Amino acid sequence: MVVAELPPGARAKAHLHRGIETAVYVIEGEVETRFGDRLGESVVTRAGDYLYIEPDTPHVVLNRSDHPCRAVIVHTAEDDQEGIVMLPDLDAKV
Repeated sequence: MVVAELPPGARAKAHLHRGIETAVYVIEGEVETRFGDRLGESVVTRAGDYLYIEPDTPHVVLNRSDHPCRAVIVHTAEDDQEGIVMLPDLDAKV
């Protein structure tokens, strides 16, 4: 479990967690998560919202707001970097 902050205008790189579930609870701000095989689906999560990402689901998070987003992120693995597969071919989709 980690508390992460995504500054205004920042984004993660496209990736997935091989065999690992991800749960996100937004403490402050809002974040857009693009997900799916070609990142074609999108959801905006705001303070107080919970988001679940199934194992092996490609995703990327973006903070399109003018305020930082802080969230608690939990993975079903001991290390939050375990099982990460980077997907550079999907980065251009966002």
